[in-house]
This record gives sequence, structure tokens and C-alpha cells, in this order.
Amino acid sequence: MLERILPRSVASAELLVFPEDLTAHPAEEHLIAKSVEKRRRDFIGARHCARLALEQLGEQPVAIGKGERGMPLFPRGIVGSLTHCDGYRAAAMAHSLRFRSVGIDAEPHDTLPEGVLDSVSLPEEREWLSATPGEGLHLDRLLFCAKEATYKAWFPLTLRWLGFEDAHISFEIDSRTDDSGSGTFHTKLLVPGRTNDGGAALTEFDGLWLIADGLILTAIAHV
Repeated sequence: MLERILPRSVASAELLVFPEDLTAHPAEEHLIAKSVEKRRRDFIGARHCARLALEQLGEQPVAIGKGERGMPLFPRGIVGSLTHCDGYRAAAMAHSLRFRSVGIDAEPHDTLPEGVLDSVSLPEEREWLSATPGEGLHLDRLLFCAKEATYKAWFPLTLRWLGFEDAHISFEIDSRTDDSGSGTFHTKLLVPGRTNDGGAALTEFDGLWLIADGLILTAIAHV
């Protein structure tokens, strides 16, 4: 599913069923040695997907460390993003000569828990939600998912926190049925976007979203 919302030059891999014989890379085991089983499976599964995506790019399937605020440490010349939720782990990877950053997120297609929306959204975003017929789509969770993808595209280029209130997201809905949909989204950054890669400051991101098979997926591939 993820490849449907990523450019062809971005490699991706997904894992819906966790293989019982899948174990952590030896060089990563210390990062999850004290983690509960669910956390271990999410960590192992997402990094397994990352190595599959690296191989698609012609790169070696190396260990993937953990940096500031938990940021995955990819090989030099590679940008990417990992995500996981119940029953789903995935990764998207690209060469940095082609894309400055990649951000993906996956969420269950369900409403946000009570009280969460106000803490993750701006008044303008809540106005859009209230004015847009849902028709079976949980657009509040879609908004949250797009905010998460935005953060993942932002942080590696800035190494600075981005709060939910620091990005305004607007959506276009291209198609929908009772339980699926797709479209684009635009993120307007509301804080200075000075970067560490020598490129232009960040002011906005454009992404794609998809709802299908009980999942919400969002993706940003920023050039």
C-alpha cells in the first residue's frame, strides 16, 4: 500500500504479519534489550523493512542505530522514515541526492481517543473537520497521521522539535468510499525552518495520504 503514495524513486517495504523467526540485528539488540515484546516487535519489524528498502536502493542491509529523540540513523547518503502501528510496520528510503527528507506514518483507521484532537490540532483544522462530511472516514486520525509524517520529514533536517501547533495542514480528497479514500495534503510550517543540510529553509511540505484495509497512511518525499 505504501508504494501507492510514494514516488517511484523512494524504496519502501511493509510487514503486516510478524514472522516468528525474525530477530533483531545483532548490532541493534542493545537498543531494545529491556523493551516489552510489543516494542521489540515494532522495532525489529520496522528496521527489517528498512533493510529491505535499502537493498532495493542497491545499498547494504546494515544495522540502523538510534539518534537524538529516537531518530533512526541511516547510512550516509540515505534519507528515510520508519513507522508502525498494530499489525503494520513499514519503512521508506531514498538517496539524499534525490530527496532531502522522507516522512511516513501509519495509524489505525479509527477515531482519535477522546480529548486528543484539541491537543494536536489548530482551530482552523478543527473548523475544516467540522465542515467536512466524514462519510465513514476518520479524518481526525488522518490529521494526526499527517502531523506525524510532517514531524518525521522535519526533524532530520533541523534537529529541532516541531509541535502539533507549529504546522497547519490542509487536505484535498481525491476519492472516497465508505471505508477508504485518498488524496493530498499540504503542510504550512509556522516556525522558522532553518536546516542543517545547506539547503533552503523549510516553509512547507506536500504529501499524499491513503485510507485502505483498516489503515491510514501518509507520506512526504521532500526535494
